[in-house]
Amino acid sequence: MPGKITGRQEFTLVECPRDAMQGWPVFIPTEKKIRYINALLKVGFDTIDFGSFVSEKAIPQMADTAKVLSGLDTAATRSALLAIVANLRGAETAAAYEVIRYIGFPFSVSPTFQQRNANSTPDAARQTVEKIQELCLRRNKELVVYLSMGFGNPYGDPWSEEIVMEWAQQLAAMGIGILSLADTVGLASAIQVKSLTSRLIASLPEKTIGVHLHAHPGNWMDKLDAAVDAGCRRFDGALKGIGGCPMAGDDLVGNMDTVNIISRLTEKTGFSGINQSALEEALSLAAVTFVHDH
Repeated sequence: MPGKITGRQEFTLVECPRDAMQGWPVFIPTEKKIRYINALLKVGFDTIDFGSFVSEKAIPQMADTAKVLSGLDTAATRSALLAIVANLRGAETAAAYEVIRYIGFPFSVSPTFQQRNANSTPDAARQTVEKIQELCLRRNKELVVYLSMGFGNPYGDPWSEEIVMEWAQQLAAMGIGILSLADTVGLASAIQVKSLTSRLIASLPEKTIGVHLHAHPGNWMDKLDAAVDAGCRRFDGALKGIGGCPMAGDDLVGNMDTVNIISRLTEKTGFSGINQSALEEALSLAAVTFVHDH
């Protein structure tokens, strides 16, 4: 491993209750979402990916994002709020809220997944990113672009590191400051994670390169270590590893468990800065938030 890394500010931790909730099979009541996210706001995460302004028909679980937002207590938190959008209309809705700092857009390097996820081609999505970036600059927001299917796809679409690098360069040229490599269906190997992440960081040194990894219980540590060793300092996770892409077709492939990320970063780098008692409280709330009947 590289030399010992110390200091809270060296890492950016993004907690993703939105990703955990969006595929949950039963609707989580608005007041339960509010209570859970308010608990997460006390833990010390840099960013909370709290909801999305997308089609209610496509993602019914996120239909109450505006109501959830109105119930959040952001007065005494260090956490910034991030909302996911799939088009310019969603971005305009998100940008109207002063309390939202980041707008996230999933940009798929797989044409098939871009069509399934947002009903557009990668070229059309690139034009959408351009418009959302202009909006963010006007409204004092920061755009985070996720490179979905960043490590391959199950559809037979062409994939290579060069394809991902080319799209990343185009997005960076628009002024996007944060690009996050998303292992959307948990396909990535640790070798892939290290290779592509280190190449992106080297080629775009002025940008923040993050990872949004989905993992199997047996391979999360290898993937996480690979990203840290590649120089990555921005990590997305979800408590208890809930969520992930429903299209993965494997119930064991979920989000990377934030508790695992924290414990591994602490062990590997001396990371600190999380409020442990607030984390325990959030974990106990997760147990009653993510249930199969309400």
